[in-house]
Amino acid sequence: MNQTQHSADRPGSSLDRPVRSVVVVGGGPAGLQATLTLGRVHRDVVLLDAGDGRNAPASAMHNLITRDGTPPAEFRRLAHAELTAYPTVEVRAARVRGIEDVSDPQQPESTRFRIDLEGGSGLTARRLVLATGVRDQLPDIPGVAELWGDLVAHCPFCHGHEFAGRRVVVLGAGPAGHLPGLLAPVASEVVVLTNGEDLSVPVAVPVLTDPVAQVRRHGEGVRIALGSGQVIEAAGIFVGTGLRQSSPFAEQLGLELNPSGCVRVDERGRASRAGVYAAGDMAHVPALPMPMASVAQAVATGALAAATVVADSLADG
Repeated sequence: MNQTQHSADRPGSSLDRPVRSVVVVGGGPAGLQATLTLGRVHRDVVLLDAGDGRNAPASAMHNLITRDGTPPAEFRRLAHAELTAYPTVEVRAARVRGIEDVSDPQQPESTRFRIDLEGGSGLTARRLVLATGVRDQLPDIPGVAELWGDLVAHCPFCHGHEFAGRRVVVLGAGPAGHLPGLLAPVASEVVVLTNGEDLSVPVAVPVLTDPVAQVRRHGEGVRIALGSGQVIEAAGIFVGTGLRQSSPFAEQLGLELNPSGCVRVDERGRASRAGVYAAGDMAHVPALPMPMASVAQAVATGALAAATVVADSLADG
């Protein structure tokens, strides 16, 4: 039950059992860690992995001890290999179409969720861990999307060191409030391009206010063309991004959201609906303005949510 082949090929699989103890939706770092944590204490768990992740465009992930510089695909491969050691873990390559709470209102302590998969199959779970992540909404500037995850990034903790000793650009008035200070010890120079926006706070670095016309790769760095005709060359660009949920499941389940658009969870990873937990970039506690988008944080919240699942299961008997 612990390999990644389709469960329909195996006896005793999820298609043969009416109810699974836990289903984890999302195979990124948070979902993988939640599955491992549950497997370590031999809880019946199915991981549904659609195979796409927020950090897929990046050539390497950083700021994760022992895995600094590891390609995201390699990280996933290693994680899947480790999960095969646990007999109560099942990993399915599957895309979820929808999730419905089918709990009996007369038995609030006994939660049930129906998970419908593309292709027409499905399964039912007592508890649900959502780890489907978010999608970045990038500035609508030609060239930015093409270089995203490589020469265009949003997190100095994840990508700053790779531009050490060279000029970097902070694109947009929003991120100009905090990114220059983070990048100053790393880069030889930080330049802010407001793209025609007004700065809300003064910054102690060069500022150009002209609209940005285009961004393109140039050698090992980038060349940025402004509407005025001026051209700026830099090693890389840091931008602010908007966030949107990668999946409709929070909406389908009526989960409470934070102002950021991410799922609101308590300090243990519980969402607002009984039996539902959320981890990774898609969720954060109300005290934070947004999730800390890092693999390390996703792993931590995945482990926490899974441990809470176990604790709540024991408490409910």
